[in-house]
Amino acid sequence: MKAKSIYVNLPIKDLTRTRDFWTKLGFSFNEQFSDEKALCLVLNDGLIYSMLITHEMFSSFTNRPIADGTTTEVLIAIEVDSREQVDKMVKLALENGATRYRESADHTWMYYDSFADLDGHQWEIIFTDPTQLQ
Repeated sequence: MKAKSIYVNLPIKDLTRTRDFWTKLGFSFNEQFSDEKALCLVLNDGLIYSMLITHEMFSSFTNRPIADGTTTEVLIAIEVDSREQVDKMVKLALENGATRYRESADHTWMYYDSFADLDGHQWEIIFTDPTQLQ
């Protein structure tokens, strides 16, 4: 079995602010799957996306309460090509309204930092160097 692509569905409060936030971090959206109720954030075109869905529409997909940004529902990790990219993305996120929920960590072979986006979703930005594994 192999997944053709992955869609991480997350509830959001404000489409305009969310679009602006992720655009400032350097990401784009698949407009074919975006409208006034949802945005399709392209994390890796053809492979990984995040559907950022208004609370009203999101609630139509589940019979459970929607996380309100004060609980941890999932940790989403994005791997990038360098430590510098980790630092740059987290810096941009914090400058554009994200909050820090923990400090960065350096495990020699893996370096990561984290932020919570405008709706409290937790993102970890990671750089790994398997040649440093001991």
